[in-house]
Amino acid sequence: MAEITIIPARNRYDEVVRTAAYARVSSSSEDQLNSFAAQIRYYTELLQNSTDAVFVDMYADEGISGTSAAKRTEFQRLMSDCRKGKIDRVLAKSISRFARNTKDSLEAIRELKTLGISVYFEKENIDTGEISSEMMLAMYSQFSQEESMAISKNCRLGVKKRMMDGTYKTASTPFGYDYVNGKLQINPQKAEIVKQIFSWYVSGIGMNEIAVRLNSLGVRKEVWRHGTIRCILTNERYIGDSLLQKRFTTDTLPFRTVRNRGEKEQYYVSGTHEPIIEKAIFENAQRILARKDTPTGMAKEQSPFRKKIVCANCGCTFRRKERKGCVRWVCRNHNDLAANCGIRQIRETEFQAAFIRLWNKLQAHGKHTVRLLHGERKIRAERSRSRGSTKNLRGLHRRKIAENHSRRNADTI
Repeated sequence: MAEITIIPARNRYDEVVRTAAYARVSSSSEDQLNSFAAQIRYYTELLQNSTDAVFVDMYADEGISGTSAAKRTEFQRLMSDCRKGKIDRVLAKSISRFARNTKDSLEAIRELKTLGISVYFEKENIDTGEISSEMMLAMYSQFSQEESMAISKNCRLGVKKRMMDGTYKTASTPFGYDYVNGKLQINPQKAEIVKQIFSWYVSGIGMNEIAVRLNSLGVRKEVWRHGTIRCILTNERYIGDSLLQKRFTTDTLPFRTVRNRGEKEQYYVSGTHEPIIEKAIFENAQRILARKDTPTGMAKEQSPFRKKIVCANCGCTFRRKERKGCVRWVCRNHNDLAANCGIRQIRETEFQAAFIRLWNKLQAHGKHTVRLLHGERKIRAERSRSRGSTKNLRGLHRRKIAENHSRRNADTI
């Protein structure tokens, strides 16, 4: 009978192991920052003084939520170094510090286990290198996720309550204002630019032209664009009012901020701060915008030329513009900035006339034209196949030569 020798398993932690630590806090509050500093100090001292571990690095995300791994740059750096084979073991204070999204947590841990890397969660006393089942790990991860969702829900309820009772403080500062002591205060220099934008627009100057003028004046470092001007023209903040909850955070993970298109309640609060623009001027600008947008938007859907006209100069598609009852089509590059493309606007009637001419020609010579086009496509296809496979072409030539040679020999016999 064969002799069997049992070779005992080797505990990898009996050797010197390359170890890293990960820490995270979700906000920049004083308590959280103290916890953050304590985590970093604790793990740095622990690993530097260890005799059975080589300290690789400390990975720490400050003021970032754990509900999405994609936004945590240090966590992504940790995973990248693990994939490069620089780390054998990862330490974390708890599963909730590692991730608050069950899916992200389990995916990361599974990938690390595949790479032969274990993760030790100190609070739960779980070492992924020693457990064979993910059940407990999944349960703790789910608890962390539910805790995060409960916190998020409570925060949203608090924000909603402040909106309803008028105590909500703005989260953003529009151009033309400064945020001072929790209130919007007019910035005199920027406010003059806002007034000039409204003055130009109500006098008949388009948003693209306004953007070009402001860029030429060098008003600010950022480039002025059509969308920037539109945001200013439609922002009720400039008349001293505030429309709250223009955007909202989704209820499911990963949390996303999306535009409110009627899914959630909105709150319009009058007189929240000092206005820059008179209400009559603002309402006039809204009427002009509505008059330009409504027919143009309908025409885009109904026009047979939509996405069919391509600029011969730059290759960009044309867009439809209507002003004072006259419809024109313009290259989008030229429309954004005239220097981008030299092709000027073309009346829609010219495109209609060109289409009618082409239609009449096809009616008179359609069959011949189609035959020529079909033949041209076949020639192009043959050329494409020939270029793509030179060996096949040479083989074809050799077969033709062999066939001709065989016929000549047969004729001779």
